[in-house]
Amino acid sequence: MATLILPGDWIKNWEKSGKHEFLNISCFCLKMNCLLVSCVFTSPDMQAALYELCWQVVQGNLKLDLAASVLGDMMELRDDMPSILADVFSILDIETGALEEKNKRDHYTQLVGACLFFVPEAILKERLDPETLESLGLIKQAHQFNQKIVKIKTKLFYKQQKFNLLREENEGYAKLITELGQDLSGNITSHLVLESIKSLIGCFNLDPNRVLDIILEVYEGRSDQDEFFLPLIKSYMCEPLTLCHILGFKFKFYQEPNEETPKSLYHIAAALLHHSLIELEDLYAHLMPLDVTIVEEHKREISEAKQIARKLVMVVVPSEKSEDKEKDKEKEEEKNEKPPDNQKLGLLEALLRIGDWHHAQSIMDQMPSFYATSHKAIALALCQLVHLTVEPLYRRAGVPKGARSCVMRPLRNKRAPRPAESFEDLRRDTFSMLCYLGPHLSHDPILFAKIVRLGKGFMKEYQSDGRADVKDKMETLLSCFLSIADQVLLPSLSLMECNACMSEELWGLFKLFPYQHRYRLYGQWKNETYSSHPLLVKVKAQTVDRAKYIMKRLTKENVKPSGRQIGKLSHSNPTILFDYILSQIQWYDNLIGPVVDSLKYLTSLNYDVLAYCIIEALANPEKEKMKHDDTTISSWLQSLASLCGAVFRKYPIELAGLLQYVTNQLKAGKSFDLLILKEVVQKMAGIEITDEMTLEQLEAMTGGEQLKAEGGYFGQIRNTKKSSQRLKDALLDHELALPLCLLMAQQRNGVVFLEGGEKHLKLVGKLYDQCHDTLVQFGGFLASNLSTEDYIKRVPSIDILCNQFHTPHDAAFFLSRPMYAHQILSKYDELKKAEKGNRQQQKVHKYVAACEQVMAPVHEAVVSLHPPRVWDDLRPQFYATFWSLTMYDLAVPHSAYEREVNKLKAQIKAIEENPEIPLNKKKKEKERCTALQDKLQEEEKKQLEHVQRVLHRLKLEKDNWLLAKSTKNETITKFLQLCLFPRCIFSAIDAVYCARFVELVHQQKTPNFCTLLCYDRVFSAIIYTVASCTENESRRYGRFLCCMLETVTRWHSDRAIYEKECGNYPGFLTIFRATGFDGGNKADQLDYENFRHVVHKWHYMLTKASVHCLETGEYTHIRNILIVLTKILPCYPKVLNLGQALECRVHKICLEEKEKRPDLYALAMGYSGQLKSRKVHMVPENEFHHKEQPVRSATPASQQNGPGSTGKPATSTSKTEEGTSEDGDRGKDKSQGTAKPVNKANSAAAKVTTSNGNGALNSTKAVKERDDKEKSGKEKKEKKEKTPGSTPETKGENRREKQRDERAGKEERAAREGKEKTPKADREKLKAEEKSGKEDKTKAGNGESKEPSRERDTVKESKSKEKGDRSAVAGSLKSPGARSESAESERDHKRRKLDSHSSPSHSSSVKDNSNEPKDSASKHHITYNSVARSKSRERETDKKDSENTQGRSKEKKEEKDRKERKRDNPVSDREMSQESKRRKDENGTNSSKNSKSTSPSSDSPLSAEKEKSKRSKSSSKEKGESVKPERTSSGGKKESRHDKEKSDKKEKRDSSGGKEEKKHHKSSDKHR
Repeated sequence: MATLILPGDWIKNWEKSGKHEFLNISCFCLKMNCLLVSCVFTSPDMQAALYELCWQVVQGNLKLDLAASVLGDMMELRDDMPSILADVFSILDIETGALEEKNKRDHYTQLVGACLFFVPEAILKERLDPETLESLGLIKQAHQFNQKIVKIKTKLFYKQQKFNLLREENEGYAKLITELGQDLSGNITSHLVLESIKSLIGCFNLDPNRVLDIILEVYEGRSDQDEFFLPLIKSYMCEPLTLCHILGFKFKFYQEPNEETPKSLYHIAAALLHHSLIELEDLYAHLMPLDVTIVEEHKREISEAKQIARKLVMVVVPSEKSEDKEKDKEKEEEKNEKPPDNQKLGLLEALLRIGDWHHAQSIMDQMPSFYATSHKAIALALCQLVHLTVEPLYRRAGVPKGARSCVMRPLRNKRAPRPAESFEDLRRDTFSMLCYLGPHLSHDPILFAKIVRLGKGFMKEYQSDGRADVKDKMETLLSCFLSIADQVLLPSLSLMECNACMSEELWGLFKLFPYQHRYRLYGQWKNETYSSHPLLVKVKAQTVDRAKYIMKRLTKENVKPSGRQIGKLSHSNPTILFDYILSQIQWYDNLIGPVVDSLKYLTSLNYDVLAYCIIEALANPEKEKMKHDDTTISSWLQSLASLCGAVFRKYPIELAGLLQYVTNQLKAGKSFDLLILKEVVQKMAGIEITDEMTLEQLEAMTGGEQLKAEGGYFGQIRNTKKSSQRLKDALLDHELALPLCLLMAQQRNGVVFLEGGEKHLKLVGKLYDQCHDTLVQFGGFLASNLSTEDYIKRVPSIDILCNQFHTPHDAAFFLSRPMYAHQILSKYDELKKAEKGNRQQQKVHKYVAACEQVMAPVHEAVVSLHPPRVWDDLRPQFYATFWSLTMYDLAVPHSAYEREVNKLKAQIKAIEENPEIPLNKKKKEKERCTALQDKLQEEEKKQLEHVQRVLHRLKLEKDNWLLAKSTKNETITKFLQLCLFPRCIFSAIDAVYCARFVELVHQQKTPNFCTLLCYDRVFSAIIYTVASCTENESRRYGRFLCCMLETVTRWHSDRAIYEKECGNYPGFLTIFRATGFDGGNKADQLDYENFRHVVHKWHYMLTKASVHCLETGEYTHIRNILIVLTKILPCYPKVLNLGQALECRVHKICLEEKEKRPDLYALAMGYSGQLKSRKVHMVPENEFHHKEQPVRSATPASQQNGPGSTGKPATSTSKTEEGTSEDGDRGKDKSQGTAKPVNKANSAAAKVTTSNGNGALNSTKAVKERDDKEKSGKEKKEKKEKTPGSTPETKGENRREKQRDERAGKEERAAREGKEKTPKADREKLKAEEKSGKEDKTKAGNGESKEPSRERDTVKESKSKEKGDRSAVAGSLKSPGARSESAESERDHKRRKLDSHSSPSHSSSVKDNSNEPKDSASKHHITYNSVARSKSRERETDKKDSENTQGRSKEKKEEKDRKERKRDNPVSDREMSQESKRRKDENGTNSSKNSKSTSPSSDSPLSAEKEKSKRSKSSSKEKGESVKPERTSSGGKKESRHDKEKSDKKEKRDSSGGKEEKKHHKSSDKHR
């Protein structure tokens, strides 16, 4: 009922119903008010009802007497009804007084007069206006009444009484003081004393306020008597404001400079506040200084602290230093004028002393944070209060076993904070107290230790109590303890001076937190805490200053004293110190060693902080992880990674954070930080990853773990047992082992396809290598350190790895391989225990059974990795066997074991002979060496047994390895693609393994495996493989090629070895019959001589590919081929002309890249130097594989020409000027040619031209017939030798021939090596002179040799027909054999034209029929009149033979000596001729370049008629190519020394004639 409006009908029918309704509603309102509010003094609703009724009377709507009677009735409803009615009259008095209608005023006056009977006069006199009272007759005159009121007010409020003050009469005060100062130990109570005081005030008329002041003075003097004075004051003066004013006057008295407020005054003020006798707000206004002043002072302190910090960082000139000192002195003098006390802080201290935390907290809230507690007294007072609060809980849960602690006396104050009985109670007051204390807990190390121990007690409960109902409470408490650690414990540690015990105590708590919580705390401490308080700002600056001082003086020599200083500094402020040290290490990596050694004095907490600081430095977003050239990783990152490895190995630092950081970076697709993992694993586990291993190290790495540790690494990293165990535990505890492996395996491709887009190719390669190397290293660590159960539990099966986790196959098998080895061994041990049989045969069978059981699921699993057609050629068993074995399984490195054992024996001997070593140390070292020796020998024995078991297993398996469903070529392709190439670039040991595995498969006589084809494919197609490698992969690929070449070279070196290891092996079958391998037909095997030709072809292919890569100009091509060439240097090049071709190209690279790309220049120079040193081991081509040089054209120069400046051998006739497009076609043909059906390859088998252009020996039948021809050739030579000696004329002619020979050889070599130095115009002139000078010399007769060449042609034709039914495989693999003289001349001619062209692209090893027309066309392109030329050459040959025999007949007696000399002569002659040629080049006398600068257009096709004539003559020429072997026996060694000497001299003399004829025909062709 908001307002009560009387309806009009009530007024009209008032007497009948209105009065009754009004009374009912009034009663209802009163009842409702009583129910809702029990203590309602007046009711607004009732007032409204009365107002309405009275207003109706004033308006004249209701009769006066009726209203008066109703009001009289209502007075009985409530006691305060008259007062309510008086209020209503007061309102109406004001309202009617303002009205102009007089009658309404009269109605009002009459109504009040009628109510005088039941409203007291006194109430009306209070409420109504004096004029109204006068009109009612209650007062006589209003004016007098007003005057009387003024007088009474003045008397009450303004008139002062005269009291007896102290100076006027002191007896009463003396008695008062005596009363208050009496001994209170008896039964005297405050009540009795109060009565005495009252009587004294009454007797001596004392001033009550002055009495109160004296009571406070006495209380101040007797401040320990709180129990007496506080009740006395409370009962004497209940007015808080008066008491507050008196206290305020007392405080004001001390607010002058150099005045000190007594502690007793603070105490009584605190006691009065605590007992609520005064209010803090009232007293606070009387205290000085003002809050504004305090805030300003705090800001000034912070700015001063920052200024000090800046000064410590700045470099100050000496003159400035003196000025600063003077200023500091002035400031100190100013400070000597002591300002007045801070009374607010004094009161705060007093409050804390008596335990009034509530009021103390209120005061601290008025001030800046930590301002109050920065005053030591207040900090100590608050510490004391916290001591008392935590005491019971500390005794229950915090005291260490066996510790005795002093008893704390509790406060007598019952209102003080309640002591905590449980951890939950700490939330009540203790945590808030500690937060106000902040960094100033440092003043009380004992309390610091107590809080830390309480934290440890809580963490034990938290970790052990798993109840769900208390989980939320425990989580809240945990967050509280973490906050305390962040805001109180760590900042306090910063202000403690060098307290290592506190640091260790704190670590006891922190190690119970997960590393995420700890690192969060360290981050806050390092980056935020030090800016929160002036003291901490100063401490930070001082720490940095001190750190600089130490680091400037830190060297290897003073590690110990510097380490102690670092230790002292780190106990309090590790974050600041380590931040500076790390910044220095990032600049100067030579500090890493001394710093790591100097960290041995740190506490456990400091080591943990160091780990955090390292991670923070690594994750710094402001630092670029690449150098400015964007091709290399920044040096700061490399330095930090190196530091990580050293620090984490040497000191017991938790690794989880660092490992998780690397994992997170990999998840984010960033692989830079793998450098850290690589360093950590290398240092902690002693596992090195380097592709620069020596052969000895590599050999040692194929042995057992002990041999690896002793001989497999550059630096023998000892004592890695503990550190590797820590690393293993960290990986397993945080489940990071497998995730890291999988992430690295996936990231390898991520580096290329995700990261690589914007990065430099060089950097992408480095990152890929780093990722791959770290994976290999990390996988090796897991394999050698995890137990079998741990490993198997964590690594899933191969199909899950590849299909579900998308791990590349090579990495998946790499991870699974140790698991298979573990499982096979454990299963083998089980089978051995089950059936006890010691016979070796039984053991082997059990091992095979164990392998079958373990590998059977793997065979099934690998099927899903590749399409079904793959398994048509390779069996899953073969695939799994290849990927699951290692070098440890294939061979025992006996020499490595022997080498390490000998080293240990030498060590023992050295120890025995050293007199300086003490006896006990000698004994220990000798025992260590002997134990190692025994371990190595035991390990060797164990490996030997293992290898024998594995080889037996492979022997049983081999028949089911390869299926013959498709061609041998397809099988080899799949083997190379899926097995050999992926694994040979995985690691250095895998590279060796791949080469040895191929050899093993060959040795096992594996059906359907063509060894010859496999080697051919490996050596013939290296350009694309090399180009797609990274730097480290190319090293591994080079090592693989080197191992393959070693095997080939061994077979090539000796016929006996070849016959023994390859002679009757299916891998060297040249014809594959449909019935499969049936023991082999001797005629189907590749014989030794043909094998040597094939090896020469492989060497040539390698040269061609190398030259191509070197001439591309591409960075990766050049770098990779140089790395590969360096790796294969022990086995290649072996042929002199190929070596010279390489040397020429590499020299060119050195010149071109010296300024542009220094790293390529360095590689090229390194290889060039090594190549020159190997030159003495190179042999001429005819010694590498036996071939008869053509009589007229094969000079030493042409022998050594090799690929020349174009990368093509001197004998190449199968290439035309059509360039790289034709080469590319042949490259494709090559890759498929070996698998073509027999009927398509007949002509290729009859006349196979391999990539160096020499006519190949076609089959073993051809070889036999060739041997017959050679015998007849020998007889002819013997006849020639019997002709008479030389005449003076022939001697002169001999000299002329020699001169021509030398001149032509020099010109040709100069043209080959120096073609770029002569300007084009000069070349044209010289060429013209040469042609005109040599035209006459080519007119000699050509008829003599016509008939013999025809006879040879017919023999060749018959041979080729017989061989037509054979497969093309043999032909595809054979190296060049004999050449006809006409072919030689045109090749020389053509080579000069092609010398300046680009290097060869991928050349084919097998030429198909499709290539033959091109070949024949190119052969006949220049030799227009080959028959005439062959006649002239035959005449010259006979003439020179007669001359030679005369000279040689005199030397028959000294045949042995001559043979030895002649063997050496060709090499020395060539080198001498090359030297003279180089000198001529330098002097500008090279005149034969012109013949080589002919543009490709000069070889434009001839007319159709010429083409036809060429083709008709090509048959005789091609057939003649096989004649050369007639002059060389198949064994090569059986030829007489005399024949050799004769042929050598003949070749030298005749070379010039052939060359001049070629040049003549070349010019005649041009004229035509």
